[in-house]
Amino acid sequence: MNYYVYILCNKRNGTQYTGVTSDLRKRVYEHKNKLVESFTKEHGLDKLVWYEIHEDIKEAINREKLIKKWKRKWKLELVDRFNPLWDELYEKLD
Repeated sequence: MNYYVYILCNKRNGTQYTGVTSDLRKRVYEHKNKLVESFTKEHGLDKLVWYEIHEDIKEAINREKLIKKWKRKWKLELVDRFNPLWDELYEKLD
């Protein structure tokens, strides 16, 4: 099983949310359709702009916690390197 650490935003360089899940497609769908009361619903964060895959849940959770502690600039740079145009990645998921 794979686990995903991901970043959602509302626009390029906008507000960001970092999360972890075992089903990225389902979780982003929930964010996009505002199915859960959350920070992402409150701030309109529904654009998947970055993710990485892990095989170990503990590794994924640790990575999420680490990224959440990062400076905003570092997160923006992470997305820029992975997705320079800040494209919506949801439709490109397998």
